[in-house]
Amino acid sequence: MTPTHRSQPRADTSDPRQCACFNVRKAARAVTQLYDEILRPSGLRITQFSLLTVIHLTGTGNITDLAEAAVMDRTTLTRNLKLLAEAGLITIREGDDARVREVSLTPGGRARLGAALPYWEKAQRRMTDTMGPARLERLLADLSVAVAAGQAG
Repeated sequence: MTPTHRSQPRADTSDPRQCACFNVRKAARAVTQLYDEILRPSGLRITQFSLLTVIHLTGTGNITDLAEAAVMDRTTLTRNLKLLAEAGLITIREGDDARVREVSLTPGGRARLGAALPYWEKAQRRMTDTMGPARLERLLADLSVAVAAGQAG
């Protein structure tokens, strides 16, 4: 006998306010605005800070691996990386295989990331203070599940 899901309430699909995607994107816009505002003195937006952090944590990596780590399509990632390269924060060079591009932080990129870190910490503290540590931890865990659900399809 297969289990049924009748015991769980069904989402109201006629009400777009109940749409998971709409609500995640709405929250993402609001949180992005907060982080961008606090990071402004560093000259980085949160999207740039996040990509620099992923590159820093992974070391020199290829675009495919970075796209997977950031859950971004390669085209969007490449466009964002180009801006970071033009700003002198990263280098993109040909790998051992000419079809592969390797990405790494420049000394200027490391310096900019380090200078931006206190601003990011301030934004992170604001989120923690507003939500409470336990709720923020639950949110991060739930978002990980949402990422997995989105990638399962």
